[in-house]
This record gives sequence, structure tokens and C-alpha cells, in this order.
Amino acid sequence: MLMPQDLIVKSLGACEHISPLKLESASHHQASYFAEDSQRIRLDVKLRPESDPEAQLSLEVAGPRQRIYFRPAHTTAAIVTCGGLSPGLNNVIRSVFYELFENYGVPRVLGIKNGYLGLTSNSGLEPILLTKEFVEPIDKLGGTVLGSSRGAQPAEAMVDFLQARGIDILFCVGGDGTQRGAHALSQESQRRGANIAIVGIPKTIDNDIAFVRLAFGYATALEKAAEVIQAAHVEARGAINGIGLVKLMGRHAGFIAAGASVVSQEVDFTLVPEVPFPLDGAEGLLAALERRLQSAGHAVIVVAEGAGQFLFEGTNQLRDASGNLLHQDIGAFLRDKITEYFKQRDFPVALKYLDPSYFIRSVPANVFDRIQCDQMARSAVHAAMAGKTGVMIGSASDHFVHVPIPAVVTQSKVMEVSSDLWRAVLQSNGQPRW
Repeated sequence: MLMPQDLIVKSLGACEHISPLKLESASHHQASYFAEDSQRIRLDVKLRPESDPEAQLSLEVAGPRQRIYFRPAHTTAAIVTCGGLSPGLNNVIRSVFYELFENYGVPRVLGIKNGYLGLTSNSGLEPILLTKEFVEPIDKLGGTVLGSSRGAQPAEAMVDFLQARGIDILFCVGGDGTQRGAHALSQESQRRGANIAIVGIPKTIDNDIAFVRLAFGYATALEKAAEVIQAAHVEARGAINGIGLVKLMGRHAGFIAAGASVVSQEVDFTLVPEVPFPLDGAEGLLAALERRLQSAGHAVIVVAEGAGQFLFEGTNQLRDASGNLLHQDIGAFLRDKITEYFKQRDFPVALKYLDPSYFIRSVPANVFDRIQCDQMARSAVHAAMAGKTGVMIGSASDHFVHVPIPAVVTQSKVMEVSSDLWRAVLQSNGQPRW
């Protein structure tokens, strides 16, 4: 259970320099735009008895500080993007650069190539010196212009790299594995007494990182997934006993599958990791699908990649380079099981299987995600310039907040099956309440 002390943010030291940000306007004096460390947001805003431990949990408000730790003109910052792709990565890189270079006056901002691998000397990868000319057009592009990779690297080797190149601030953009790496970097830097600020920016297209209400890339994923579902529906409706089967992202959480189902309103079965579903028997998926075809003549199924993994019990459990469990391919499994089931029953079906995951991950961010990227990136810069370290930018009650990375990586975020989102799924498709 989290305790109040678990949510205290570490700092490199006293903030002795006046911020160069010019925030004064005709209606507000300069100081009113700055945040203070004493300003905190309750983790749970519902009124609770003061004796309730959760009533004591709060997070430090993000935002520019009036006094900062680093002297901008003598500061070098770097950005690294890790893990799988997500819409908005280039927007984050661009906004971090502009906040540092234009607003704070940091003269040297580096881009680390190919994830944490680029933070090791034996990789042969040298950082890119970011410039206005380099970053200006990248927000219109999908992917990451810095490249990415999976897998941990020794924290000692990475801090050696940072110190050798005089890097004072490192922004780590990535999911839970990336944040675990950022925590290791922060610990090693503190062990050496190296004044390097390590700040995490959460990237999870699955929207499954704790302390982040809406991760960048999620809204774009819903938009593109809904387009694929629409195509699957057209294919299914245009065939005799047509079935559209769409596999979407979601290793541990069904936010994309559920959200896209609600957005499209054309899905008959939504399968997510949080809800085990029977495959066989009168109450199973296959029988329910047969009943749907008999009544409507077509059906659309959306399955998250992490759904139904219990159906593979006894299969060897493998992990990727980042330590993430490699799930069995539930999409191909269901495709084959559905085909076999109806063949045995002499019930002709026309099944179309779509897996748009890599397409969705690689598209440019939509307008909602672009503003998310920009605000999260600038909040990260403010935190770093104030000397915050071992911290990730999160969100609580419509505010950006500072979350100690250890509190992030010890929790997981999944979809609540009692939530309005899941109830909306069940209302829209009428599937069995497994």
C-alpha cells in the first residue's frame, strides 16, 4: 500500500537561480504563473475521513518554478525514446527541445539514438545535436526520428556515457520498462553523487501506466482502430455469414479494445484481458457467435492482444528484451478455432482477420494527442530545470503532477470492469456478461 512518503519527489539540491521564463501579463503578475513545491493534488479527490490512509495521499503539482536548479546557459540536456512506437513521440521530442532551447535558453539539446542502447559507448551510436531546423517538421511524422530499441542496459555504463558527454538532464520517453530503466539511472547517479536529473515521460499506447489518466497516443489509437472496425463491419455485412475479427493492442489492459468498440458502435463481441471468456459450451464465445450469425447474418469481434491467454496454459512463457511477457497470438488462435467450429457444424462462414497494430502505432498523432504531448513535454522540462529527479510526469484531477518513478513501476493499471467504459461496451454490443 502506498504511503505519503512514497510520493515525495527527490531533488538534486537547492534552487538558487531565477527562472528566465517571462510569464507576466496585464492581468496577472509574474509570480502567479509559477507553481510551488508545496502545491499538491490529492490522489483521490473524493471526500474521505481523515483517518483513511488514502486521504493522505497527494502528488506534487507540475509546472514552472520561479527558482530553478540548473543555470540554463551551462546546461546540456538529452532525450531518449524507448520501446514500441506510439503516435506522438516526435511531438514530445519537438516540444521538449523548444521549451529548453527557446524558453529556458538551454544551448545544447541532444537526441540519443535507438533507445537505451544509444546510451552505451560500445554501441558506436553518437547522439544527435538537435536544432530548430531538425525538429521543426518532425511533428507531422509518425514513429520517432531518434529511433528506438527494447531491452535494459547496465545503469553503470549509461551513467558513464552521460558523464562523459556532460549531460545534466535526461528525458526518458517510454513505458513501464523504460521507467524502470530511468529509476536505475537515477539510483546510480545518486550513488555517484552525479547531479544528473532523470525525468520520465510516459509513453503507452495501451494507456496502462499508473498515475496517467490519458497517455499520449491513446486517442489516436482509438480513432484509427475505429476506422479498421468500420472496414471489418463492411466486409462482414457484405458477405453471407460474414465475420470480421480485429486484433488490437492491449497486453494487460483492454482500454483500446473497449474504447474503440464504444466509438464504433459496430462491435458484437469485445474480448479483453480483464474478462476471461469461455470458448466452448452453450455459454461460450463460439456458441454465442453462432447465435449472432443466425439472427443478424454477420458479426464483428474485437480482441485485445492480451485477452484469452488462459487458453494457452502449459505453453512456454517467453519475454521480450524489455522483460515484457510475450503473449500467444490470440487473434490467429480465434481465427482458426472459429473456422474449425463452423466447418464441423457444416455452417459456411466468411471470416476476415485484420491485425492493424503496427499501422496504428506508426501513424502521426491526432490533434488531441498533440496537445497532450506538448503539455506533458513542457511539464517534464519544468521539472528537470528545477532539479527534480527520479520522477515521471503523471496526471491527477486534470492537473499534471510529479510522480516518483518507484511508485509508478510497482503498480499496474487495468480497466475496471465496473467502470462506465466497460458498461458502455456491454450496452452497445449485448455480448454475454462472462
